[in-house]
Amino acid sequence: QVQLVESGGGLVQPGGSLRLSCAAHIVIFSIYTMEWHRQAPGKERELVAAISRGGSTYYADSVKGRFTISRDNAKNTVDLQLSTLKPEDTAVYYCHAVDRGYSYWGQGAQVTVSS
Repeated sequence: QVQLVESGGGLVQPGGSLRLSCAAHIVIFSIYTMEWHRQAPGKERELVAAISRGGSTYYADSVKGRFTISRDNAKNTVDLQLSTLKPEDTAVYYCHAVDRGYSYWGQGAQVTVSS
């Protein structure tokens, strides 16, 4: 049974930092492209960052230079370092594993940026 479990969410002040982690209980984790998406209240879910099995990364323009995605294939984890946070980064952040016809989602972690 595939399971993705996010951790590390919370409340942080503007300009602060937070690290999200996703533990993937999944066979052959290394073949999956791993992504972080987010969904703010009243908005559609959007792709924030992605890392391929080869280590290539993608970032949405809104987070480029502030967020960093990384993966550890030995530990089956993918992390998202969030820095210089803004109130508009407030959202539920979801971990997503995708490979061809397979797609798995975590339950989400709340990140709230507020003073």
